[in-house]
Amino acid sequence: MAAEYMAHWRSTLLVPVLAALAMAAALGGAVRAQDAGGAAPAEPAPPAAAAPAPDASASEPARHHALSLIGDPKYGPDFKHFDWVNPDAPKGGVVRFATEGTFDSLNPFSIQGVSAAGVGMIYDSLMAGSPDEESTEYGLVAEWVSFPPDFSWAKFGLRPEARFHDGEPIKPEDVIFSLEALKKAHPMYARYYKNVVKAEKTGDHEVTFTFDISGNRELPQILGQLAVLPKHFWEATGKNGQPRDLTKSTLEVPLGSGPYKIKEFSPGSRIVIARVPDYWAKDLPVVKGQWNFDELRFQYFRERTAAFEDFKAGRADFWRENTASAWATQFNFDAIQKGWVKKEAIPTKGVARMQGFVFNTRRDKFKDPRVRQAFNYAFDFEDLNRAVLFGQYTRVASYFDNSELAAKGLPQGRELEILKEYEKDLPPELFTTEWKNPVFASRDDLRKNLAEAMRLFKEAGWEVRQEEVEDPDCGTFCKIGRAIGLGSAKTQSVLRNAKGEPFRVEFLLGSDAFQRHIAHYISNLAKIGVQASIRVVDPAQYEQRETSFDFDIIIDSFPQSMSPGNEQRDFWGSAAADQNGSRNTIGIKSPVIDSLIEKLILAKDREELIAYTRALDRMLLWGHYLVPQWYNPYEWIVTWDMFGRPDKLPSLTTGFTQVWWVDPAKQQALAAHRK
Repeated sequence: MAAEYMAHWRSTLLVPVLAALAMAAALGGAVRAQDAGGAAPAEPAPPAAAAPAPDASASEPARHHALSLIGDPKYGPDFKHFDWVNPDAPKGGVVRFATEGTFDSLNPFSIQGVSAAGVGMIYDSLMAGSPDEESTEYGLVAEWVSFPPDFSWAKFGLRPEARFHDGEPIKPEDVIFSLEALKKAHPMYARYYKNVVKAEKTGDHEVTFTFDISGNRELPQILGQLAVLPKHFWEATGKNGQPRDLTKSTLEVPLGSGPYKIKEFSPGSRIVIARVPDYWAKDLPVVKGQWNFDELRFQYFRERTAAFEDFKAGRADFWRENTASAWATQFNFDAIQKGWVKKEAIPTKGVARMQGFVFNTRRDKFKDPRVRQAFNYAFDFEDLNRAVLFGQYTRVASYFDNSELAAKGLPQGRELEILKEYEKDLPPELFTTEWKNPVFASRDDLRKNLAEAMRLFKEAGWEVRQEEVEDPDCGTFCKIGRAIGLGSAKTQSVLRNAKGEPFRVEFLLGSDAFQRHIAHYISNLAKIGVQASIRVVDPAQYEQRETSFDFDIIIDSFPQSMSPGNEQRDFWGSAAADQNGSRNTIGIKSPVIDSLIEKLILAKDREELIAYTRALDRMLLWGHYLVPQWYNPYEWIVTWDMFGRPDKLPSLTTGFTQVWWVDPAKQQALAAHRK
């Protein structure tokens, strides 16, 4: 269950709930839960073929205030607040963001439309993830959760004081409605909650979920991520006189229960969300010291340059930078030199996100893994890192890099046993050769790697030919000279198959941020005959083309947590490959990978989870489904000097919108400087 899994459904600073649900805390390993007495439950029984219905006559399992898939939750049932907050943080102030892109919907749950930044903050979930603890959640709408040792069902006890913004209490009926409505609204949710087959009211403030399998330790926790929607709102008629429909995009302001509500907006241009002063959960330990800004204002820009200029001019207060060249060269403007703007690289922990040039394997030219591998042999990361990235990145070498989950060396132990079960369907080198990215440490490496790329293309049925091309620099005298043998025509390498078709690829981008990186890559591809081009489209068109898999190559990322689980179906599962809007942008359809995912989900303990994750990682690497790029263990943030923050920040994120606040004294001093 990945808490980071859905960050793909991006907004500039916070991920809409669609992203926050899965991307907030990937799960899948052994669950450790503290009950009211602080004791961990007994080791669960082995998985069964099908889960029985809850037995009301059986003794009631312990009630847990928190769940963790890695060790015990850090905080006991009587905790007062998290240690990564200032419980007395002042409330107030306005924060302005310059946001690249656009939006046409206020519904973050539907597959339709592009949702606005910040809309996820209007909703509460059953439990709240901790940005300081991997795969850990504490009760929010739900005060407690219980489940049997075989994980065949889970029961949530709702807080009687939980309210929607219109004052209506959050009832079991709302939770039941939310599960079913979300499954219909987006295929991702249908896959994510696939094993939850029934939800029923089992008390005035209780909901019980029944599963169709047992042994899946993450199911109680992924249900804890369930966003609770108001049934009475979504089943009513909208302002347009039509029944409301969660499956559709909409610009009608939705009803929530979270710390913020939508105050005003202009479609595609601007949205303002305002803090709810009487937020029902504001004094709970799980919320105390958080959500301190009175207003968050998001101003949209079509491209980065205009957004950045808005920040430099002081019309935006916060900037997160994702480009090394910009980080190294563009933050020397006057306000920084005067100390009015602060530039910080804040370290964050967690699994390094796999990001890469992703092949659309639905297209014939990318179906052969040798072709995909050849592209990696043409990617000179070392020179790109020096020339474009200012040496600030490390190349990613695993889908679970920087963690114990990454496949290293040759398979051994339990991982080897797992892979041996599928040996007849696996490439032999998987067992004999350590997977590594090619290295370009010297010019000789460049020659060798490009030669290997051409060899792989040839094996896959593509030949490099030298062909004459039009030379725009060859004028009349040049052409006369060539005609009498005093010159030669310009040639270029062209990769063609047996039908004579050239190998052409298009890199699709939603902004111009990666053009220099791809241009650097294309220069090597041209040397081996690949005719590559770049197409930059507006964010809305990019979203539509990515959702419908209308591309050759895109840049995509696959965030993971320390406890992978159900979200792997959406990343790599065959069922997701042809469902628009899934995270399986690659189009992977592999019975072996499908089997590994299901066994990973049902891993009986942490050791088993690690072994299955490493086996999955190795399968993905040897499938050559993308060309790995790079990662950065820091968040690069730049702020106008008007903010306060806790002495200790959460370890997995800077938590800007969640735990920082406007410092009135700093704000006043800054205003005086800027006069």
